[in-house]
Amino acid sequence: MSELTIRDVRAIMTSPTGTALSPGDGSLQKRLIVVKIETSEPGLYGLGCATFTQRANAVRVIIDEFLKPLLVGRDAHRIEDIWQLVHHNAYWRSGPAENNAMSGVDQALWDIKGKVAGLPVYQLLGGKCREAAAVYRHAGGATPQAVEDDLRRYMEAGYRYVRVQMGGYGGNASLPTPPAGAVAGDYFDPHGYALGAVEMFAHLRDKVGFGIELLHDVHERLVPIEGVRLAKELEPYRLFFLEDLLPPEHVEWFAMVRQVCTTPLAMGELFNNPQEWKMLITNRLIDFIRCHISTIGGLTPARKLAVFCEQFGVRTAWHGPGDVSPVGHAVNVHLDVASPNFGIQEWAGFSDLEQEIFPGCPELRDGYAYPNDKPGLGIDIDEKLAARFPCPDGVLGWTQTRYPDGTLFSP
Repeated sequence: MSELTIRDVRAIMTSPTGTALSPGDGSLQKRLIVVKIETSEPGLYGLGCATFTQRANAVRVIIDEFLKPLLVGRDAHRIEDIWQLVHHNAYWRSGPAENNAMSGVDQALWDIKGKVAGLPVYQLLGGKCREAAAVYRHAGGATPQAVEDDLRRYMEAGYRYVRVQMGGYGGNASLPTPPAGAVAGDYFDPHGYALGAVEMFAHLRDKVGFGIELLHDVHERLVPIEGVRLAKELEPYRLFFLEDLLPPEHVEWFAMVRQVCTTPLAMGELFNNPQEWKMLITNRLIDFIRCHISTIGGLTPARKLAVFCEQFGVRTAWHGPGDVSPVGHAVNVHLDVASPNFGIQEWAGFSDLEQEIFPGCPELRDGYAYPNDKPGLGIDIDEKLAARFPCPDGVLGWTQTRYPDGTLFSP
């Protein structure tokens, strides 16, 4: 197949699960965006994840109104060249909306490449280093005992890695009274949270021991010095990693964390530009990189980042929450099984409806996610069924995070 050109590029949007449209509503909103690239070969197309739940319509406009006219008629085989073209064409580079749109195109082209070759994408990346990717799940509760109960449920199901949280991100189980007239928002208590996190880990290690790998997500809800203190206080409990301790604006503080403790650190959920991770990796200030693959621009930059991390002893732990499309999860798993420095994969799981909309989802068995062996990414989409679940309009609530006195803070 010497000539294979791009015939159409379009965004498909769907929301097959619950929504969070008001401040204080902690449920998850999924505005999933998948790019479909059709080619000059009849019936040959590719899918890629472009999901940016918080700005879904902005991504859709970039795909349909800017990338489609840029890409139609171009050689679908030239993945790297097209990635560079899209990256530079807007003149100002990076940013989550632009990168997610670019990711949808990039991943779809890898899907097409695998289908043309008759090989799963992991084979194009050099083949398997492992048969499947170990995953971690999320256990939570309002009290240490409630977290323990939820943790044991996962342990009994055979999971060896579990992220544990008490009272939600940043702690909201027992909030101080805000001042009169305080505006609505997703309130949290950083002081109570930090104390409660240490209490939770002391309880869990006393009750379940050290045979289970435990993780924890700060979600950047502490000022830097309090983050340093928490990492130090959690050291005796031997975390698999402490996640997103600080926001990207304060990454220099990771050097201080390294000076005071050996708690393993994972970082990168909010990164969208190489300048945000290069210093952390080259100075060995983190142990795991956990970028959201679509937000850094797709599989092409993610595989380069994985190789870069390998040179400095940093392992991968790609972001894998519920608001990544099943196509995006498939990309994560293909890269996981082909990367020698794979560490762990976040896993939210798929509903029955999501698996019906996206046939070919990676399969979860005994704590491992398996890619299938179909050509490309091995996943498809039922567009008619997806269209029955349109993305809702509205303002996202959980990212309107506030201190007890009403001050806005990092989500």
